[in-house]
Amino acid sequence: MDKIVAQGRIIFAIAVAAFGIENLICAHSTHKFLPVIPWIPSYPWLAYLTGVAFLAAAVCIAARFHLRWTAVLLGVVFLACDLLLQLPQVLAAPLDVGIRTTAFETLTMCSASLVLAASVPAKFTNLKRWDGVLNKFLASGRYFFAISAIVFGIDHYIVFGLIVSLVPRWIPGGGWFWANVTALAFVAAGVSIAFRWMDRLAATLLGVMFLLWFLVLHLPRVVSYPRSHDPDEWSSAFIALAVCGASWILAASLDENSGREKLQKVK
Repeated sequence: MDKIVAQGRIIFAIAVAAFGIENLICAHSTHKFLPVIPWIPSYPWLAYLTGVAFLAAAVCIAARFHLRWTAVLLGVVFLACDLLLQLPQVLAAPLDVGIRTTAFETLTMCSASLVLAASVPAKFTNLKRWDGVLNKFLASGRYFFAISAIVFGIDHYIVFGLIVSLVPRWIPGGGWFWANVTALAFVAAGVSIAFRWMDRLAATLLGVMFLLWFLVLHLPRVVSYPRSHDPDEWSSAFIALAVCGASWILAASLDENSGREKLQKVK
């Protein structure tokens, strides 16, 4: 199990690199917002800047180069995009599941970055007050992740018919069964992580679920039309891969016995 969750950082880095490449490809999109995460306004210069920054962040995460501060800055970028760009849209249309899902996908990316940063031993400075503030900020990552998982579970029931239709017919059990399983799994995992009860197992299994989604649901569609001008399927695929990595990053940061967070030594 440890060997599995240890791959979370690399999987997350691959997804972040994919987001960077997507930003570069979609830099001249005619949409109001780029159709790829982190859903920034569609200005070519901003898309290029974001794309290069995400590629650099992915390399740093994979190579463990200034890992803590790279993850902190990445988390701040995702959180700023959420608060400044996504939250106003959610408040303007609180019943729109699509808008809400977009916002919480971004929050999940933020949480993964914060948990990853928190897993790296800190080199404390003389500014103890700011060190304490940063540590509290990083500790919020697990709760951002838990809240997002619960919201995803609830939203699955709000658009239940759509979720059922996404399940391939060849999978035993039928769409209705698996739609219920995934919705309940989201809520259960979120509650478990928030209350620190079997949280390591919950995060690990959630990552397995997202990896299966990536392989079974998204990858065949991406392969079937790799040159599609619509980046939505590509974005959905790499978001699923990123959340898989995020889940395992969280699992790796948790103590298997007590459920308390522990620092992971970074060589």
